[in-house]
Amino acid sequence: MLLLVTDTSGRDGSVAIARVAEPANTGAPPIIEEVSLTGGTFSAQLVPQIAALLAKHGFTKNDIGAFIVVSGPGSFTGLRVGLAAIKALAEILHKPIVPVSLLEVIALAANPEGRILAALDAGRGDVYAGEYEVFGGKIRTLRERLLPRDEFIANANGFIVATPDRSTIEAARTAGVKTSALENVTAAMILRLGWQRLQAGESVAPEQLEANYMRRSDAEIFAKPAS
Repeated sequence: MLLLVTDTSGRDGSVAIARVAEPANTGAPPIIEEVSLTGGTFSAQLVPQIAALLAKHGFTKNDIGAFIVVSGPGSFTGLRVGLAAIKALAEILHKPIVPVSLLEVIALAANPEGRILAALDAGRGDVYAGEYEVFGGKIRTLRERLLPRDEFIANANGFIVATPDRSTIEAARTAGVKTSALENVTAAMILRLGWQRLQAGESVAPEQLEANYMRRSDAEIFAKPAS
């Protein structure tokens, strides 16, 4: 069985496949290959890249047993395109989808255990922030929210700040907060959390898959109030 892992939440994205051994063990299966997606062209790249990746390794779409997909937070356009493609494939193949938060992925990948505050740059001086407890390789979500960077740092005491964003790491260190810096987020990190959720039966049907934007779109923010 193959697992298809996709992330279209950021400026750039990725798609990867992993093969589950039979019988499946408790650890996440290894990634066979990960392919980068150039930002701004996800709609043109995603499905062709999936097809090419499968063909390259001698598989077809019918070998896919489940989909693991980043559902947010992040780009409105990227998430809409990516989730729509996965919904369509999952509906055709009648396979489950495991949505994961990129903030949860970061918190679990940070390695330290305890209270983890994961962060992603949200632009406009804001930070996507997720508070978690990580013990024994398992993660429990406390809350996720959008915060101004200054407020994020002010609320970071008692946590280990985990992020691939250098400016956030530097701000946290300057404030005397413990940190765990990631170089980037990989498909293997996404797969680790997705595999846990899949093993626990925490999947959704295509019609249940929703994006976790955490921020209103520009159209909503700047819409004129109804007269």
